[in-house]
Amino acid sequence: MKKDLTNGPVMKSMLSFAVPMIFGNLLQQCYNIADTLIVGKYLGRDALAAVGSSFTLMTFLTSILLGLCMGSGAVFSIRFGQQNENGLKDSVCASFVLIASATILLNILAFACLNQIRILLNIPKEVWVPMRQYLVIIFCGIMATFLYNYFASFLRAIGNSFVPLVFLAVSAVFNIILDLWFILGLKMGVSGAAAATIISQYLSGLGITIYAVVKCSAFRGLKIRKRINHHCIREIAGFSILTCIQQSVMNLGILMVQGLVNSFGSTIMAAFAAAVKIDAFAYMPVQDFGNAFSTFIAQNYGARKPERIRDGLKGAVISSMTFCIVISALVWIFAKPLMNLFVEETETAIIAEGIHYLRIEGIFYCGIGLLFLLYGLYRALEKPSMSVILTVISLGTRVVLAYVLSAIPVFGVAGIWWAIPIGWFLADMTGILYYIKRKNELLAWNQ
Repeated sequence: MKKDLTNGPVMKSMLSFAVPMIFGNLLQQCYNIADTLIVGKYLGRDALAAVGSSFTLMTFLTSILLGLCMGSGAVFSIRFGQQNENGLKDSVCASFVLIASATILLNILAFACLNQIRILLNIPKEVWVPMRQYLVIIFCGIMATFLYNYFASFLRAIGNSFVPLVFLAVSAVFNIILDLWFILGLKMGVSGAAAATIISQYLSGLGITIYAVVKCSAFRGLKIRKRINHHCIREIAGFSILTCIQQSVMNLGILMVQGLVNSFGSTIMAAFAAAVKIDAFAYMPVQDFGNAFSTFIAQNYGARKPERIRDGLKGAVISSMTFCIVISALVWIFAKPLMNLFVEETETAIIAEGIHYLRIEGIFYCGIGLLFLLYGLYRALEKPSMSVILTVISLGTRVVLAYVLSAIPVFGVAGIWWAIPIGWFLADMTGILYYIKRKNELLAWNQ
């Protein structure tokens, strides 16, 4: 099922395409949220801190693959908008070989550097034992992450955002069932949480691979050796590597902040582990809307329709900001009940710090919502380097301020929380000013 986003009502087309992506990635968050919720309730503080820190690390590792897939997806969308079937097949072959090779290398490095992770993230001894058990199993799912994200990026690029949702829905439900069985029934501890996650990941990864190969014409009769050429490799690498750098820098900054958080002890680690899941779940819809918006822009960029791009940009900003205002209010009001989902009520110190984090981040969701739109816009307009610049500004500010402010007694750990929205808004201002200054140039290919 393909969807041409170059025709029809602008906002209706964009929203109908975005909604399945939003639900799909909310379900994807359920992989780790299910682990965190069940682990926090039944295995205790140290296990919760271990799974939470593992989530930050895995987010960084998978961001490398996600960035490569997203960059390739932008090329797929442009080729689809151009109705260039042969160019699409060339891009599919080149990107698959490139990203599969990167996945194998990443998996090898992850296992080879396992013992160095404790030093990098400043993990306390009591947390490292369960965390290492969790990671040894989780690393086995990196290939499944590649398969799902690669074929999901392809399907979304040609306008099919529904099928990735279906595979994620099935695997997310399966994940929760296995979590309960392995942790409560078989008493497998954090190893059970990890095993449940990777089994579910392979279910979605292999399932979507089979679907795409069987159903999509771009994969029919492919002969990889004949399809790969130097020009296509360079083009895919240009998009994918820059997008990969953007995603990796963003999550490397988060990883560095995680290391700083860990230095404050297991109570702050556990609070951050729970609160960051709520935080990510809250703004995930605008992140996915930004990715859907990017596909819309890329298809219309390939089809040479600048007016639809301008109309789509206006509508996307209004929709995203409206959602962010609503979700900010909800997170502020329900911060305590949300924390209670992950942490026992007797853990008052953990809950209090988690609420503090959520109420600082929550009121600034408009900043991250706008930043996701800017990332998607510049990626779709063949300016992925600008997305990298915005990420460096956002994360560089966050990391530097987090270390500086947290060292000042009057701020303490709250300095880490305040550094995050400051980074968002500095990047937003840079992206907006660049667009205002270069607007005519960015769309001049078609005037």
